[in-house]
Amino acid sequence: MLWPLEQRIQYLLQQCTFNQLKQIHAFILTTSLLHDIHIKSKFLRRSTEFGAMEYPNLVFSQLGGFSNTEVMVWNAMIRGYAYNGPVDGCIYMFDEMLQRGLKHNNFTYPYVLSSCSEMGWFGKGRKVHAQVIKSGFESNFVVSDSLLNMYMKMSDSFELFGTRNGKLNDARMIFDDTCVKPVELWNRMISKYVSTGDIESARQLFNDMPERDVISWNSMISGYARIGDVANARDLFEQIPEKNVVTWTSMIGAYSGSGDLKTATCLFEKMPCRNVVSWNAMISSYTQNGKYEESLDLFVKMQMEGVDSDGFTFVSVLSACSNLGALGFGKWVHSLINDWSQLGFIVGTALMEMYAKCGDVNSAFTMFIKIWNKDVFCWNVMIKSLAIHGRIEDAVKLFFLLQKIGLKPNSYTFSSTLFACCHGGLVEVGHEIFHSMERDFGVCPKLEHYGCLIDLLSRNGRLEEAVALVRKMPFKPDIAVWGALLGGCRVKSDLKLAEEVIEKASLLEANEPGVYVLLSNVYASAGHWQEALTAREKMEEKKVWKKAGSSSVIHDHDHDLSMEADAHRDIYNLQE
Repeated sequence: MLWPLEQRIQYLLQQCTFNQLKQIHAFILTTSLLHDIHIKSKFLRRSTEFGAMEYPNLVFSQLGGFSNTEVMVWNAMIRGYAYNGPVDGCIYMFDEMLQRGLKHNNFTYPYVLSSCSEMGWFGKGRKVHAQVIKSGFESNFVVSDSLLNMYMKMSDSFELFGTRNGKLNDARMIFDDTCVKPVELWNRMISKYVSTGDIESARQLFNDMPERDVISWNSMISGYARIGDVANARDLFEQIPEKNVVTWTSMIGAYSGSGDLKTATCLFEKMPCRNVVSWNAMISSYTQNGKYEESLDLFVKMQMEGVDSDGFTFVSVLSACSNLGALGFGKWVHSLINDWSQLGFIVGTALMEMYAKCGDVNSAFTMFIKIWNKDVFCWNVMIKSLAIHGRIEDAVKLFFLLQKIGLKPNSYTFSSTLFACCHGGLVEVGHEIFHSMERDFGVCPKLEHYGCLIDLLSRNGRLEEAVALVRKMPFKPDIAVWGALLGGCRVKSDLKLAEEVIEKASLLEANEPGVYVLLSNVYASAGHWQEALTAREKMEEKKVWKKAGSSSVIHDHDHDLSMEADAHRDIYNLQE
């Protein structure tokens, strides 16, 4: 059976390549199909589906360009600009239609509203909304759905500037005026309220729903979990007709977020089915709550059960290794990562930080070199790690290299670099870096930056400059600043200033034993033994004690993973 020519062309347009499209174009130009508006508009529409607008613009001009009066043709171009860009071309075409007296329809508005959202032109979006009302399409589901999306995105932009829920009322009005509301639409509105922290409005909407699905329940449970309302989250968890893995995981997050790891663990153990997200939730809960060994125990169990880890798993586990100083375990985790570059630089940075915190700064630096497209956070971690391990010159070189490749240092970058200068005695370099913060980079110095410079000056015998800086800085000195000055007093044996500092420091009531130890050492270095003893006695009177130092680096065989020995050796065989 032969198809009519029009049907054959429409069928070919659905599956043709770009080169085949050009052949179809040539054929249309040589036949009577050139005058068929449906064929022309469908051909133009198909020409916009190859990622660029050069060819569609050529076709549009052959169809009469801006003098063309067929709305279908204009809609095809508007759709093309919305998908391919430049997006403002979509809005320009829309305005041109209005200038030429062409009537927009329900196929025009969704793409224009989407473009207004993408461009952040919400004022223009409101004007388009007015046109929607005038033309009577506000009751069309696709148009009202596009309006809802635009006003939701508008509320996001207001939230960026600190006005939470500033324009969510507009979105709610569109929602309320929508005639047909499928459950997906209810879920989107509830989810939006949850994301802005308005759980009360979300719950009212949830209660009003004519029917709910598991997404509706999960949105509310996760909403209560986010604000720490475990009671309401648990109440809904008990009521939900059918729980899925997201439901269980959200409830685990609620308990762990409130610090109740015991109940979170019980829920995790009761889960009928777990996925990698569930495991990640429990592992990260242990890590975030300082239960590092439990985090590693659970990771071992995850490996035993054959669950594939992802980037989130590795970041949580490597963080636990960093805090424990478990270098051997960290190396084993590293060996499990087949291609960390595919998991993103966050995993690479976590590996780098793990090696650095566990004392292997050379491996950390090797990881740093291997990471492509490093962000400023990655550089910050490496600068601080080098500084801590005494590689001061390397840390400072990285600071200047960071700028050379076009990255802008942030507040933490300056803290790390000033820390390096302080511990390397680089007074002039540190002084210049501090003053370049606001002058060259627009980063306003914080108390911690002033503290680093004061410490740098005090350590290197420039006590008068340090005192002058304390007096003129726009912050009240904290215990660290007074401690830095006191250290300078010890260097210069300035007993009078030391007594002034200790008097002011005592007003903070920080109960910091290091201050009294420093004062005692200042007196002792000057041979004032009675005063040194008195300073120690004052520390005892205030019941503040200096803790003995200890290393966080542990030996692998001393780390009890709370697993059976045989299973442990099968999974984690790192014996010496």
